[in-house]
Amino acid sequence: MEHTEQPLTRLIRPGEEPLDIEQYERAGGYQAVRKALGMAPADVITIVKDSNLRGRGGAGFPTGLKWSLVPAGPDAPRPKYFVANADEMEPGTFKDRFLLEGNPHQLIEGIIVGAYAIEAEVAYIFLRWAYKLAAQRLEKAIAEAYAHHYLGKNILGSGFNLDLYLHVSAGRYMCGEETGLLNALEGKRANPRSKPPHPVVSGLWGKPTVINNVETVSNVRHIINNGAEWFKGLSRSADGGTKLYGVSGKVKRPGLWELPMGTTVREILEEYAGGMRDGLELRGFLPGGASTDFLTPEHLDIPMDYDSIQKAGSRLGTGLMIVLDDQTCPVGMTLNLEHFFAQESCGWCTPCWAGLQWTERLLQGLENGDGRPEDLDRLAMHTRMLRPGNTFCPLAPGAMEPLQSALRYFRDDFERHVSEKRCPWR
Repeated sequence: MEHTEQPLTRLIRPGEEPLDIEQYERAGGYQAVRKALGMAPADVITIVKDSNLRGRGGAGFPTGLKWSLVPAGPDAPRPKYFVANADEMEPGTFKDRFLLEGNPHQLIEGIIVGAYAIEAEVAYIFLRWAYKLAAQRLEKAIAEAYAHHYLGKNILGSGFNLDLYLHVSAGRYMCGEETGLLNALEGKRANPRSKPPHPVVSGLWGKPTVINNVETVSNVRHIINNGAEWFKGLSRSADGGTKLYGVSGKVKRPGLWELPMGTTVREILEEYAGGMRDGLELRGFLPGGASTDFLTPEHLDIPMDYDSIQKAGSRLGTGLMIVLDDQTCPVGMTLNLEHFFAQESCGWCTPCWAGLQWTERLLQGLENGDGRPEDLDRLAMHTRMLRPGNTFCPLAPGAMEPLQSALRYFRDDFERHVSEKRCPWR
């Protein structure tokens, strides 16, 4: 049995080169591939489904369920594709980079198992352009996997064929949205596609395609090796497994830790991040990257899992917190986030490109001392107009989450910007 505390990170040696393929094999690497190839693809999907693994990229969709929606059997459209989304451009998020640089073979093994489960012949790793070191290490690991017959034709004599390609993104936040990613892979502009059809039915070049986040795929080998019940036993909640949690902001020890799914916000912030820096107090936090709603100190004892955070009024997202302290302007912080989202809009739909730019201008006016009372109503209107269902993709609705919650929790700060005609923190 593998280590039951930190399966994702136990072979990672920060500051050192990742394990090469021989070292990885000696540590149990690629045993999940051998085991999976001896099973029916449907049985592999069943184990992943039973494990309660949910997508770690933000949406939290059940992984095994997604795989099961891919058309199967001899009459299914071919080729099928398996894509690992390593675009990781969510502000405040750096978990996938840690996995990519620290143990690329773990991801590759998960891709092979996932591709076998959905009967895919081709796989891609869609990598953020700025992750130069990750690209080097992935290229080396992919070459090693081919040399040891874990990739290519007739893998380990099983009759299963899989080619894996590393695709380095041209950049932009939109490339991480799954249908924008597909367009980028096809050499097109990274605009979103309307759904349905969903990628599992009609994805890359119109063929069935599964897209999973790096952390999601990295869990697969451990589930196959140790079973669904083992994986569920790692968690403190109904969601299986461990989770890479992180904290950025004015805490004493910003960083990243692999902990049981469902670890409380307080434990992450106080025990692992060391609490706030001396002289500062916690005012709020974004629990899962920039596109999640603010929560406040009253939420410290909530478990960091999908359902608990949703009931509190936010989303788990990527599980990496951005902390707001009592000496940082919440209006300025929100402006910084909205500037990013406005800049990264692909311009495909009017509510997003126009609404986000207008939102940014209103917030900038408040920061400059030019705000008016009606500007707060206009900002609130945008949070309603840019809700899910009003745009082609989740970019604009995600951008509204920090804004709508800032207006709810920090309303007095917005009103002071209007009444004092300045930013009180300057």
